[in-house]
Amino acid sequence: MRTTLLITGLTAALLLAGCGTDPGDRMASGAMIGAAGGAALGAIGGNPALGAAAGAVAGGVVGAASDPCTLNLGDPVWKNDRRAYERRCGRPYRD
Repeated sequence: MRTTLLITGLTAALLLAGCGTDPGDRMASGAMIGAAGGAALGAIGGNPALGAAAGAVAGGVVGAASDPCTLNLGDPVWKNDRRAYERRCGRPYRD
């Protein structure tokens, strides 16, 4: 069961790694990635629920506080618009 949880969490983290252009998207994806990582580390320590909660809080805070023009992992697939990046950041998207 723990192996399945770990694999599922890591897969979710990889799928969500590029999501987020506005603070809400970044907070949600950061919280999900943090929860997956926290659950994995918590499982090693014996309490995956506490690890997931702590990771979700930390990931959400970092995701919401970070600037999408400075730390940009790409637009989510539902918002893949290079012109939006240029309007938001004032420079062309870097590939």
